[in-house]
Amino acid sequence: MLSICKVYGVIFFVGSVSMFFTGVYFVGLDYSVVIEYKLLTLNSTSVVMSVLLDWMSLFFMSFVLFISSMVIFYSEEYMAGDEYLNRFILLVVMFVLSMVLLIISPNLISILLGWDGLGLVSYCLVIYYQNIKSYNAGMLTALSNRIGDVALLMSIAWMMNYGSWNYIYYLEFMKDDWMMEIISYMVVLAGMTKSAQIPFSSWLPAAMAAPTPVSSLVHSSTLVTAGVYLLIRFHLSFSENLMWLLLFISSMTMFMSGLGANFEFDLKKIIALSTLSQLGLMMSILALGDYYLAFFHLLTHALFKALLFMCAGNIIHNLGNSQDIRFMGGLIKQMPLTCSFFNICNFSLCGLPFLSGFYSKDLIVEVMSMGVLNIFIYMNFYLSVGLTVCYTFRLMYYSLTGDYNYFSLSMLSESSYIMLKGMGGLILFVVFSGSMLQWLMFSTPYFICLPILFKLMAFMMVGVGMWMGYQTAKFSPSYTNMSLKFLPTSMFLGSMWNMPNISTFGINFYPISMGQVYTKGFDQGWLEYYGGQNLSLSLSKTSSVLQFMSINHLKIYFMLIIVWLGFLIILWF
Repeated sequence: MLSICKVYGVIFFVGSVSMFFTGVYFVGLDYSVVIEYKLLTLNSTSVVMSVLLDWMSLFFMSFVLFISSMVIFYSEEYMAGDEYLNRFILLVVMFVLSMVLLIISPNLISILLGWDGLGLVSYCLVIYYQNIKSYNAGMLTALSNRIGDVALLMSIAWMMNYGSWNYIYYLEFMKDDWMMEIISYMVVLAGMTKSAQIPFSSWLPAAMAAPTPVSSLVHSSTLVTAGVYLLIRFHLSFSENLMWLLLFISSMTMFMSGLGANFEFDLKKIIALSTLSQLGLMMSILALGDYYLAFFHLLTHALFKALLFMCAGNIIHNLGNSQDIRFMGGLIKQMPLTCSFFNICNFSLCGLPFLSGFYSKDLIVEVMSMGVLNIFIYMNFYLSVGLTVCYTFRLMYYSLTGDYNYFSLSMLSESSYIMLKGMGGLILFVVFSGSMLQWLMFSTPYFICLPILFKLMAFMMVGVGMWMGYQTAKFSPSYTNMSLKFLPTSMFLGSMWNMPNISTFGINFYPISMGQVYTKGFDQGWLEYYGGQNLSLSLSKTSSVLQFMSINHLKIYFMLIIVWLGFLIILWF
């Protein structure tokens, strides 16, 4: 009997292949289809389910399904000891189907269904290993994403003014309308929360509490890329001011995450911060007006990031669930195939010629260099490229070279053939997908005209990044022996500019402390004295008087008669 992993893996793989070839056909014809299915008609109001099939949605769906099929194959061995493996796989399937619904929706209501599906299932997956750290990470993830959900609900409310939620028809036509501007601001806010841009960045590294196959899916093609994909769909309605704002925020996110990864020692968090850096890069080129390039990098990045997490998962699996890179070392000798895959993905991430990451990343940087921009954005892009190479080589130095730093009595092996097969399914695409997608997507090639110095700038930054990464890894002091003078700076840079503190402690502490003041001063203080407590006291005093009268009613009756007779005598005389 086939296991649930094999069944869903095969279904997703077949779906991926068929969608990819359909997408190639649609690209060739420049063809798109909108399918509308009327669900309900009530008093001339129609509830219609719409599906948009064009080359962009088909390509993205094929990549999502292909990566998820490999991740499900991989999970069969990675999660083998789990008692509830079937439940885990079904959660992953729900996660993927929510993403597919979001991709094919030209309608804001069905986008919200897919969007919320991603949010809810991601919460279930992040808290999968049930411990305090997972619960905290799950709440941070869910609550950060709720801000974007509310923004999407508000944009749905504003779009009622147009008579339909099929946004795809209004974007360019209503671009100058102030209502469309409000909607586009709301959509950008939603995209920023889902893709973890500043100031919503802290949930992305925290979500590493999820199992590694989930991290592989989340960071490559599903949850975090949903925001970028939504903005790619909405790009026609963005005003110039909104694009400048998005460019500033995304470029700062790219720089901040690259800097933070150089101070991190958790293997999965380093890769998570590299995802954040690449999301900033996609958002930046989208804000510069080139949505084609943003989508191109979205696809190439999905492949090598999925494989990068799968390699990290195999390393963590073999090291007895240790994620600290300082315990690793010399892994290239014990796990040669995994480390080869790991190296190729890292080189692709850095943009080394001629791997898939090079085709999209180098093109983005060169198109940015050709634009008329300020020095801030220019330097930010190149510094971020250098930082990416720096933390990648630091990671490779710690994990792959040198001496093995973990327990002397340990068992490192590459006998996990199912995991290796899942990883092997992706490696060819990590190498060749960049050139393949470039031939498919761009009917005419980009013409790059730059001076030789500008042309070589990316290679110079890669070289500087390699050297810096080697130096920081070889000579970096640990936090224990670092001089106190540099400790606050390194803590600030390494903790994503204090964003996790602000979005957890900063949001929780002050309302709770104010609540304590309010409780003591008002609820159990003056309000209690002048409110319930005082009322209770007055009523109890009155009732005690009435009770006294009711108990002694005969004596009081006779006394009242005497008083009454006395009163009459006084009046008589």
